[in-house]
Amino acid sequence: MTRLLLINPNTDAATTARMAEIARGAIAGVTIETATARSGARLITNPAQLAAAALAVDALLDDAALDGIDGVIIAAFGDPGLAELRRRLSIPVTGIAEAAMAKAAEGDRRFSVATTTPELADGIRAAADAYGHRKLLISIRATIEDPAALMADERRLVEALAAACDSALRVDGAQAVVIGGGPLAQAARVLRDRFAEPIIEPLPAAVGLALLRAQSRPLGR
Repeated sequence: MTRLLLINPNTDAATTARMAEIARGAIAGVTIETATARSGARLITNPAQLAAAALAVDALLDDAALDGIDGVIIAAFGDPGLAELRRRLSIPVTGIAEAAMAKAAEGDRRFSVATTTPELADGIRAAADAYGHRKLLISIRATIEDPAALMADERRLVEALAAACDSALRVDGAQAVVIGGGPLAQAARVLRDRFAEPIIEPLPAAVGLALLRAQSRPLGR
């Protein structure tokens, strides 16, 4: 059975548990281990917190038990620490933004990102460019309310993200919408059944890509 380590770059262990539950249900034949950042923010909402999360992810490797781990998933939408982990590890490292954008862009679909963190919009555009999807990312729709307040009320969170998805699809002409945030995984699960168009869940997309990469590794590496 393939073993993947899911790293939560936020410091909230409860969020780690919720994301792990969704990741474990995504694909059969995968074991999900977890690690939670020991420093940084409970919820990443701005570039400074994202930069701190990258350092926290890198620091986790000093203590993380990687024996028998076949791949790593970074479960924050900015993919903090992705490049550094790839330099340090011989096993595949997958970011949830990387995986979700790849899924959304299948067949050259135009896609949008719906998120609760407007301050990270420039970073999302930069990520789309780095992953080769800049021409397909047609908009970023962000909710208006304070991210922490929304996260504390699941119903309001779902409704706010639903409105963002609707604007992306009806106004911007998106053919798919990525829910931009690891801690938004439960809301993404609800929203996928609300729309006829594809609503991309980053965590299941990352598990699928991480599994493919792990299974494609040459023997002995």
